[in-house]
Amino acid sequence: MESPHSPSSFPSSPSYSSSSEGQSADGIFDADEPRTPLAVRRALQLLYSGDPELQVQAARDIRRLTKTSPRCRRQLSEAVGPLVSMLRVDSSESHEPALLALLNLAVKDEKNKINIVEAGALEPIISFLKSEDLNLQESATASLLTLSASSTNKPIISASGAIPLLVDILRDGTPQAKADAVMALSNLSTYPNNLSIILQTNPIPFIVNILKTCKKSSKTAEKCCSLIESLMEYDEGRIALTLEEGGVLAVVEVLESGTLQSREHAVGALLTMCESDRCKYREPILREGVIPGLLELTVQGTPKSQSKARTLLQLLRESPYPRSEIQPDTLENIVCNIISQIDGDDQSGKAKKMLAEMVQVSMEQSLRHLQQRALVCTPTSDLPIASEVPSKS
Repeated sequence: MESPHSPSSFPSSPSYSSSSEGQSADGIFDADEPRTPLAVRRALQLLYSGDPELQVQAARDIRRLTKTSPRCRRQLSEAVGPLVSMLRVDSSESHEPALLALLNLAVKDEKNKINIVEAGALEPIISFLKSEDLNLQESATASLLTLSASSTNKPIISASGAIPLLVDILRDGTPQAKADAVMALSNLSTYPNNLSIILQTNPIPFIVNILKTCKKSSKTAEKCCSLIESLMEYDEGRIALTLEEGGVLAVVEVLESGTLQSREHAVGALLTMCESDRCKYREPILREGVIPGLLELTVQGTPKSQSKARTLLQLLRESPYPRSEIQPDTLENIVCNIISQIDGDDQSGKAKKMLAEMVQVSMEQSLRHLQQRALVCTPTSDLPIASEVPSKS
């Protein structure tokens, strides 16, 4: 077990930033170090004191000083080593204060993110994911969310065994921990080798459950759909989403009412499914009433969403049956007309006119669809919108 630095090891002239930006949180500066807040120097002195109680106080001070100040994060970067040492001591009283201080040091500071991992913080943080102390578990999850935002850290975090434990949090954690865990996994999924590791943990049921219960316009829903879109590249992911009760429906609901970015991920996920095997996934997607949302996306989505929505509509309108068997006034033929005409000069006007026609023709189909939804939907309760800085820090 590493021991904290002794008081004599505290540097007499630390190399603080010479920035002349505003004052510290308490507005006090050291006369000998005019660019350095006195509160920063005091926090470092307490941290290096060797007294466990004073170190806990220092961690709390560092957490406060770095909560909103990028300048203090730079000036307190040398606190990383001692704070990581506090995570390793056999004293639960020091763990959460040190972890929260490290969390705030890492927020929006790439160098501190990397230094925290290099200092050996991952081992204790990952052990805290299994803690029965839910507050400590939440703080550890939030820390991994922040640290995983660094591209340098992504492969290191996955190699440390964090991914299966984050999926356990998706299943059993508090609402805040679940939201942070799905964001951390979304961050980690952007490193190619991590995606297959995530898939091996069978996360789809837990992601879908979070997606069902969170607000569809939330950041949580956006990250859920981002992760689902990535997992749809694999046959195992596509099968898991289709087999999960209400899984495709949850994605369709985000496509209808999510943020612009969420809707882009949602239509991307469905398009990937249909492109991989149209015969297999066309009916499950159509069954959830995706057409109205897709038509709206062709007009109101991002450029990527519009392109993906048109492509998916094209795939969905193609029937395995001869065209002569389809009546000219069916919803399917209306969609076909939209695809063939939407690239004209008056794209928006034509699409809106046909959208109104589609709504009128599909009234009876929508009634059946709403009845199906009533059987699979669960009451909605908003998950907290997680961010790099947890609300409690």
